[in-house]
Amino acid sequence: MPYIGGMTAPTTLERAFDLARSGTCRSVSDIRRQLKAERYDQVEAHLSGPAISRQLRELCAQAQPPEGGAA
Repeated sequence: MPYIGGMTAPTTLERAFDLARSGTCRSVSDIRRQLKAERYDQVEAHLSGPAISRQLRELCAQAQPPEGGAA
């Protein structure tokens, strides 16, 4: 688990859900890529379940701005 300023970072799953809600990741693949870039361990194992993947996909979709909406 990475350390941030001497403090323990969120767990892999906590960070995955944070990324999904943030709107910066559009897919579970984007989340996996970002977690690996942030040096989280065993990303594939943590995100391999169908329920987790579904929840993350739904959160990613909800976090994206509506298509055709005003910017």
